[in-house]
Parts: sequence; structure tokens; C-alpha cells
Amino acid sequence: MSETAVQRVEAERAENARPKKRAPTWPWEFARDVAYLRAGISNLFFIGPPDAGDRNWVLVDAGLCGYADCIAEAAASRFGSRARPAAILLTHGHFDHVGALADLAKRWDAPIHAHPLEMPFLTGRCPYPPPDPTVGGGLMSSLSWLYPRGPIDLGGRARDLPADGVVPELPGWRWIHTPGHSPGHVSFFRDRDRTLIAGDAFVTTNQESALSVLTQRPTVHRPPAYFTQDWEQARHSVETLAALKPVIAGTGHGVPVKGEELHHGLLTLAVDFQRQATPPYGRYVGTPAEFGRLGVISTPPDVPHPLLRLLVGFGLGLVAGQALRSSRGRGA
Repeated sequence: MSETAVQRVEAERAENARPKKRAPTWPWEFARDVAYLRAGISNLFFIGPPDAGDRNWVLVDAGLCGYADCIAEAAASRFGSRARPAAILLTHGHFDHVGALADLAKRWDAPIHAHPLEMPFLTGRCPYPPPDPTVGGGLMSSLSWLYPRGPIDLGGRARDLPADGVVPELPGWRWIHTPGHSPGHVSFFRDRDRTLIAGDAFVTTNQESALSVLTQRPTVHRPPAYFTQDWEQARHSVETLAALKPVIAGTGHGVPVKGEELHHGLLTLAVDFQRQATPPYGRYVGTPAEFGRLGVISTPPDVPHPLLRLLVGFGLGLVAGQALRSSRGRGA
């Protein structure tokens, strides 16, 4: 090997031995002053102009547990290294939307605003009702019995959204109650340019399917079925959002969608929700969970998974067959 080649190999080894600096996390802007970041399986949103500085922007939702540093890094890259949000807004309190919330709220000393019906799940009073693994048909649904139900306890940082629809620290935006996926689920809408942050009132990927979650192929889709506990309310919420005729929408799962793809997909979902979105069976299909200001009032009884029914039936058949063979053997 020539001297030059040896030097090149040694230089490459030295470079590989150096600790690598982690690449910065950048939020992606999809509307005027609105950017999103995917934190695990869910999205969160930054509202405010680039380089806005301290207390001049707002965070919507907070991703999965363990993403606090990632989210803070993304915020610093967009708004400035010491820029804290004026407030944190929640579409709802499910685990994949509040995982880093307590850490970020403490780090930034920021208030948190949510609908009053979400407060029991954010202040330590009550867990959400159990998910329904029998709906959706995909791996994400089948595994949903493992997902955390809370509650978390944000203490005095948690505050009710104003009853008049005004969004704290966000002039020009309004919040809209869009329940069904959770009792106090809200969406945020800016009338000026018809920008929508829909949370999980509808999503833009088939969240029940692990393959769709990995590929993020865009489609206007029902709310994640396994955590939706009132399908009639969910239908009405989709109709409400479709009537706004949003130009662009960011949702809790999937990439932002705009234009005709959004308009046609959302209208179709609203018009044909019963056939296209409502599961044919399930724990909360026909009988929703009931909620109040103190949390869960009642939940319908559990529904066995169809696969479980099949396995139980198969097992009982084997037992019966073995018993029959044994009785015949004794008779002989």
C-alpha cells in the first residue's frame, strides 16, 4: 500500500473514532407560522414565526414520553436557543400527546390549556376508559391494551380553555370542541387562511396499521379506532370540521394534507362516516363511554376479540373431542 493510501486509511479511522454530533431536529413548516414535528407515533405543532423569541410562540401537544429533549431542540432551532412558549395547548390528553408534557412545562415554566372534560385525566383524578383492541384490525389496535391510560398530574399548571372559544396567546385562532376520540378533544382553527390543527378528530394515516404508521402514506382517515369511545360524537366532530372547509390540516398522526385531497377526503369521511369509519362491532360501538367533569361515569362491558373467540372455540372443540375419545375408549 502506498504512503498516500496509508495516510487516507488512517485519516478515515481517526474520523470514525471521533464522537458524532447528533443532527439537529427541525420542525417542518406547512402553513404560515405553523410547523409540525413527529415525535414517535404522533405529531406536535409549533405556532409562531421563525426566530419569534421568548414567550412569542405556542406549542400544541407534546408527543411521547422520552421526547422532551428532542422537542426542546426543535423549538430552539425554530424560535431561538432560549425561547420558551407563551403556553402549551392540548388537543386531548392521551399518552401519545402528553408524554413529554410535564417535563417541558417545568423546563419552560409554561401554563397548559385544555378542555375542562380532559382535566380529570391531566390532574391525577381518573384514567381514561380501557382501549378497544377489537376495532381497527391492525397491529396498533391489537397492542392497544398495553398503552398507558394515565392519568398524569400537572397540578396547578393545567388550566381550562376559555369558554368563548378564544385560544390563549394565539390571536386569530379559535378552539372547537370535537369530542368522540376523547370527551374533551378540541381542534384549533385559524379563519384567516383556514388552517386546521385537528388532533385526532380525524387523522391522515391509517393509525390502526403498523405498516401505515411506518410509511406515513397520506389519507384522510377516521380517528384512531382503539381509543375512540363515542362513535356518534366522532361522526359529528368530523362533520363540524368538514363544514369549515379547511385549506390545510395538520393532525395528530400522519403528514399534513391540503387542497383537494383534504377537501374531498374530509367531505367523503363526513358524508359516509357510518360505513367508512364506524366499526361493525366493538366495545364502544352503539354504547359509548359516559364522562363528566370528574372523569368517567360509566363504560360498557368488554367485548371479546373475534380472534380470541375463535381460539376459545377451537380450544373447547379440542377438549370436547378429547373427552369424547376418552369416553369411547372406556366403553370399549
